[in-house]
Amino acid sequence: MEMKNLTDCFELSNGVKVPCIGYGTWQTPDAEAKECVKTALGLGYRHVDTAWAYENEAGVGEGIRASGVKREDVFLTTKHWITERGFEKTVRTIEDSLKNLGTDYIDLYLVHWPAVAKRDAAWEETNAETWRGFEKAYKEGKLRAIGVSNFEEKHIESLKKYATVMPMVNQIEFHPGYTQMENVKYSQSEGMLVEAWSPLGSGAVLKDETLCSIAAKYGKSTAQLCIRFALQFGVLPLPKSVNPSRIAQNAEVFDFEITAEDMAKLASMPCLGFSGYLPENAPADALVYGE
Repeated sequence: MEMKNLTDCFELSNGVKVPCIGYGTWQTPDAEAKECVKTALGLGYRHVDTAWAYENEAGVGEGIRASGVKREDVFLTTKHWITERGFEKTVRTIEDSLKNLGTDYIDLYLVHWPAVAKRDAAWEETNAETWRGFEKAYKEGKLRAIGVSNFEEKHIESLKKYATVMPMVNQIEFHPGYTQMENVKYSQSEGMLVEAWSPLGSGAVLKDETLCSIAAKYGKSTAQLCIRFALQFGVLPLPKSVNPSRIAQNAEVFDFEITAEDMAKLASMPCLGFSGYLPENAPADALVYGE
């Protein structure tokens, strides 16, 4: 489906619809999150992405309420953190996030990072027990959709052995210079929507000469080019900015189309803007791992 505006949606495997560009809040302090989210919603965004580990769920919830936009018109995503793995902890932390956000349901809840063999010999069972907590809340109607983040094929294949509800989303780092294309294709083949965190390469790609040159051909910024690049791959981008003019600009990507030739150039760029975050190197518990 061709996306023509901010309220056009991708459809998840369970029929839930997700507005095609999300407003990201990673590294936005809680004290600033209210105003940033309110601004984004005022500019037409209807999809907001946060996480327990961002420590700004309360501010995000306040921003939604302050915006005047009806709760049911905002697609809200948050994520489960690695310190809360296992069935009982997961059930409890979902309730914590609901309380923090000031809502009685979450539109999309994601496993932020998989348990991995390097950190946990029983990683498969750990992921399965965490997912069991997700399924419980999903079946109770507290979560409209459930998915994973930063999972690779081996983690998803393992989870499939235990799951009664399959993940509907895989949110991964995706931008020119780091596309994880094999993971994108695999996830999409499994019926999952792929979402792009850091679609602007944490800003590192924005001054790249190749990207600037291609963007100039379309009369667009490099940020707009990167966001459009994701959309044309069927990937949902989650750009983040605290600057109102850039928040607005990041949504102005529906009036041009990147040619197949330029898409190929962008997809084959050498490594650029990679965060350095890999599932196998995830820490045991610290909150320092960002996305």
